[in-house]
Amino acid sequence: MPVKKSENIEYLISDLVEEFGISQRSIRYYEELGLIHPRRSAGNHRVYTKRDRARIKMILRGKNLGFSLQDAATLISLYDIDTTQLKQYEEGIKLAYQHLKEVRDRQKELALLESDLLDAIKEAEARYATLKEKGQRDD
Repeated sequence: MPVKKSENIEYLISDLVEEFGISQRSIRYYEELGLIHPRRSAGNHRVYTKRDRARIKMILRGKNLGFSLQDAATLISLYDIDTTQLKQYEEGIKLAYQHLKEVRDRQKELALLESDLLDAIKEAEARYATLKEKGQRDD
């Protein structure tokens, strides 16, 4: 359960694990990459802020959309530069269009692969039928 200190809500790693359904290792990895910056308690436990929580939420949303952690890092760093979020949105839209192009390119490749596989299956089935028919005539 989040810990409330005056007006600031803080979270333990277990709170974030439970809320987002990710591992402690993932959260620590985001810290290693500099995407989040928890402070340490007197007992040396990581304590996360609402800002850290928001960043994790943003990272996970980006991952669900197929963005890389590098893309998430780029967008997060832009927030630190421009708190109006204009730059963040500009870059986010640009990255989204790039990713959409990649998805569409993959869809075309997969459609070609599907067509090639269907042709190969039809050819194999025809050869199989021919061999099977020939084998039955030889008996």
